[in-house]
Amino acid sequence: MDTWLNIVQKLPALYVLCCSVIFRIVHRFLQTVPRPGTVKADPWRTWKWRNLSVSLVHSLLTGIWAVACVIQHPVMVHEIHSTYTPSAYMLVVVSSGYFIQDAADIIFSGYAKASWEFLLHHVMVIWCFLYAVFTHQYVAGSVVALFVEVNSVFLHTRLLLKLAKVAQNSFIYTVNKLLNVVTYVTFRLGAQFYLTWYLIHHYSTLDHALYFLITMMLMNIMILIYFYRLLRTDFFSKGRSRNSARKFAED
Repeated sequence: MDTWLNIVQKLPALYVLCCSVIFRIVHRFLQTVPRPGTVKADPWRTWKWRNLSVSLVHSLLTGIWAVACVIQHPVMVHEIHSTYTPSAYMLVVVSSGYFIQDAADIIFSGYAKASWEFLLHHVMVIWCFLYAVFTHQYVAGSVVALFVEVNSVFLHTRLLLKLAKVAQNSFIYTVNKLLNVVTYVTFRLGAQFYLTWYLIHHYSTLDHALYFLITMMLMNIMILIYFYRLLRTDFFSKGRSRNSARKFAED
């Protein structure tokens, strides 16, 4: 593993690009997978289904991987700036490739305007992750940040169920929305707020702390707004009519 890590660290841009290509291949493969009839009838729904499916694959892979990295090397939680393992570094490389591929997919699909919140999020993530990949700093912090992908499994599943027009009072939707809220609080808000606290608490000793703190603050605002929308839609909608159906953040 150390030998493989040394190779990757010598050509990090190449391996990030390779990971982007791999996720693009996954995207292409998913075009052959049968889709619900409610999705086939609309080009935007078809694209969104594939996009979310690739995102779900990424979340399943990196969410489990991030938790495993911290379980194997718990000190990363306490030293997010300088500590990492070969597995943790490879995780950040793989995830960087995904976010680049997903941002490109949104832009070149023609739906960038409807998904600007996600593009903004991706730009911030890509910048932070590539900083970690090229400088070998904040790799552990990136791993902790990827804890949010545990919640993303249920977020993406929720949107896929909505695209398939599964009833919100169905058993599968109800179970998923409850797991979604629980993991949103524990894995998404918990990870984000912990990293924010860490940056504030160790501000004077961290490199480029101001940039990362500003980035975290922006992300915190975004995820709190999305959490409000999530609760409003899944628990307090009461049959409210919906507008801007093509915006991810409004789903």
